[in-house]
Amino acid sequence: MAAGLHETGKYRMFKAFLNLWKVKELRTRLLFTMLIIVLVRVASNIPCPGVDPAALEAYISKMAAGSDAGGLMAMIDIFSGGALAHFALGALGIMPYITASIILQLLVPVIPQLEKLSRQGDTGRQQISQYTRYLTIVVCLIQGIMVSMAMTDPTRLSLPAAPQGGLFVGNASWFVLVNTVVLTCTTMVFMWMGEQVTERGIGNGVSIIITINIISRLPHAVIELVQMAMQGETPDGTSFRPVQLLLLLAVFAVVTAATILLSQGYRRVPIQMIRKTVGNQIANSSTYMPLKVNFANVMPIIFAGAIMMIPDFLFRYLGWQQMQVLFQHGGTCYMITEGLLILVFSYFWVANQFNPIQIADNLKAQGAYIPGITPGQATADFLDSTMTRVTFGGAVFLMALALFPMFLYSNFRIPFMVAQFFGGTSLLIMVGVVLDTMRQLESHLTMRHYDGFLKSGRLRGRSGM
Repeated sequence: MAAGLHETGKYRMFKAFLNLWKVKELRTRLLFTMLIIVLVRVASNIPCPGVDPAALEAYISKMAAGSDAGGLMAMIDIFSGGALAHFALGALGIMPYITASIILQLLVPVIPQLEKLSRQGDTGRQQISQYTRYLTIVVCLIQGIMVSMAMTDPTRLSLPAAPQGGLFVGNASWFVLVNTVVLTCTTMVFMWMGEQVTERGIGNGVSIIITINIISRLPHAVIELVQMAMQGETPDGTSFRPVQLLLLLAVFAVVTAATILLSQGYRRVPIQMIRKTVGNQIANSSTYMPLKVNFANVMPIIFAGAIMMIPDFLFRYLGWQQMQVLFQHGGTCYMITEGLLILVFSYFWVANQFNPIQIADNLKAQGAYIPGITPGQATADFLDSTMTRVTFGGAVFLMALALFPMFLYSNFRIPFMVAQFFGGTSLLIMVGVVLDTMRQLESHLTMRHYDGFLKSGRLRGRSGM
């Protein structure tokens, strides 16, 4: 009986959590990571100087109730953990750093100097990281000015007008200047904290900060979902029964499982290695090359989402009401366009990051080959065509995952903050970061001969945020 209990998954999981605190180094890393998480959440709840909290809350509630701006606002706010809705110190969050990192990664294959640095090992990577920090400051200043200006007069960014009396107190110019500096400094501190977590904590620090901000909105989403079930209707009056709540929970389980499969899925390409043994005899050993189904991870959704923000603001500014309605967030044209952009950016990211010629050359130099494929250009062509087919399946899956929350939002009137946890960027990031953190914890435990979370198998890490 005891032996059977020892083998159960729940007992093994509980024992693994206890083992985490038995290792001094691991315990220190966990406590340090928790401390950073607490500091980030505190900064995300302290209002910026000069903000009128009551007026801002009323304005955000009004926007959330609107069908055109509510979903877009919720999508932007969720990555700051609610800080943007309260115009807190962490309103920009860590996203400017992510934006700067993406820009630098895209520029590396384009600018020869950056490509040369990327090939210089740790020294080159440190220099690129320094450039990323400088670019983060620039992005913070731009976004900080835009957000602060929106607080003084939302119509400047083609947003609905603020209530009488405004959203702030004091001089507008001084408000913009002070809060641009405050928001920029907070983001840079977040960036430093993320780097410290990566070095002295558990997991990728920047990814963990984003994930914690997303998870912080989960209780609000659950409460809103329960309230809809109890009241029998959504905020806009659409009927919502308890049986629909049960169906949504089942859908959440299915979508989460599918997201895990997408994050962990890969195509195995068999590789034969030629090794010389004693006596000048040659022996072959076999392995495989994993080609990830979702090689681009969450990047295509981020790119597509960023681009799809432009039409809404542009059409509002130009006063093109028909086009604005046509490309309304969650509408048919919006979803079709974003889906196509996700498909395009999936291939774009693979084309920039996956180099079949270099991989083929490395295999040839190591005396490795793909069975049935001639080393050299034929291997590169095979890898290119295989990756193209694999990417198509992953891109279609990613496209469906990204559009599903908007489908719930536009067709069933599920509030976007709730719908966002049923797919899209939020769920993909949460699943990816949790799997990556679990993999690191598993590695620490097994290295010290403690039982890990898994009885068999392993968790594969991600290729990046």
